Amino acid sequence: MSKIKKFFSRKKEEAAAFKVSFYLFLAKPNYESLAFQLKLTGSGMGEGHKLNAPKQENAAPSGSGSRKKYEAYVPPNRNEISMEARQAANAALARIDKKTSRDFNTSLSAVKAQAKRELEAERRQKEEQQASAEASASNTSTSVADNRNLACEGVFFRCPMISDEILPKAAWKTKIKEFLYQQLEADRGLTACLIIHNCNGKEKADECIATLIRYLENLIKSPTEEKFCKIRMSNRIFSEKVRYVEGALDVLQAAGFSEVEIDGEQFLLWTREQTEKDLDLPTLVEALKNSETIPLELDRNIKVLLPSQARKVALPNEFYRLSPEEIKKEQQLRTEAIAQAQMLRTKAMRDREEQRNLRMYRYALVRVKFPNGLFIQGTFNVYEKIADVFEFVQSCLADESLDFTLLAASEGKLGEEDLEKTLFDCKLIPNSLLLFGANGVASADQADLNYLKEELLMLVQAM
Repeated sequence: MSKIKKFFSRKKEEAAAFKVSFYLFLAKPNYESLAFQLKLTGSGMGEGHKLNAPKQENAAPSGSGSRKKYEAYVPPNRNEISMEARQAANAALARIDKKTSRDFNTSLSAVKAQAKRELEAERRQKEEQQASAEASASNTSTSVADNRNLACEGVFFRCPMISDEILPKAAWKTKIKEFLYQQLEADRGLTACLIIHNCNGKEKADECIATLIRYLENLIKSPTEEKFCKIRMSNRIFSEKVRYVEGALDVLQAAGFSEVEIDGEQFLLWTREQTEKDLDLPTLVEALKNSETIPLELDRNIKVLLPSQARKVALPNEFYRLSPEEIKKEQQLRTEAIAQAQMLRTKAMRDREEQRNLRMYRYALVRVKFPNGLFIQGTFNVYEKIADVFEFVQSCLADESLDFTLLAASEGKLGEEDLEKTLFDCKLIPNSLLLFGANGVASADQADLNYLKEELLMLVQAM
């Protein structure tokens, strides 16, 4: 029996014993009244005696001493099983033994049937494998086709602090981490502050930095107090908020802490002599307070499109705040809720629904159509301003001094009063089309002019 079962069995026995003793206590008779009743009825139970009185060996029998003594129960002899019954039992046992020990049927029909079953099982297995391979190939071809229908390949960024490369955000995170660890040996303290911010989650990094600042500020105020000069590495706060955060131990090492063993336990011990050269504790505290994630700049990912290529409007997953699965689920729930309500929606209800839909997007794709039929396309954050769109278009023009207007289908002509509005405010998300118009140029002549820089015309997408 396992330990768990023994434990519960013992608890069960204790509960049963307690229950019995409790009921016996409730059923305890009143001996004084019982004796009185026996005395009145003249029971022939004999004289009583004290419990502490010596036992009388040859005490006279009481009035009930002539009771009949009963002998012990002796079970009667049973009749022996008959010979016929014994033979029937043996025959039944023989049939059971013969049934359970049946030999393998080696007849030709049995062998054929077994071979047929095995071949059938092998055929089903091959069919399942083939179907699985076809499904995988179909999914791959579908994903390739979907990628071809996308309006752009994704969202890309620049990081001037590190290099001039244009990469997705995930690739930049890896590259930034590699860059920071390469700089660690040359400037451990300040680099470690950046590692904490860039290589950990925000909440985790904030808690770690607050704890490190408290450690260092205590040392600045009381550098000779022993309790501030050492940190027990098994301490709960240190283990939860500092020890396993990337860059945290490097900050402490730069501050002058080193790992030592005291009475068989690991500590971080601080000495002023081990502080990093040309770095003092107040400077390190300021670095912890002011450090932040290395900024990434959104790349416009400029594309020049022909009219036939401007039909692609599907956006990659990076444009959404939610995953595609979450978006589909949310849209389905909203559709079902509207269908169940079966009522007309007011303008306020429609506006709220539209705002919820707009909040699903993080980036916007803006296309500008020129009178000659070409399009330019750029990626924007949804909270960038209309002024940024005008600046983007102007940077693409061969004559950057050209005065022009942009016309949006939803907002109409975008004027000076709209420059401080965001794309989100103007509802130009997730993708929008703006019409370019050159001021001071006759409408009949605009279609024959080329507005874009020569190097941009080389970006026209292959058909």
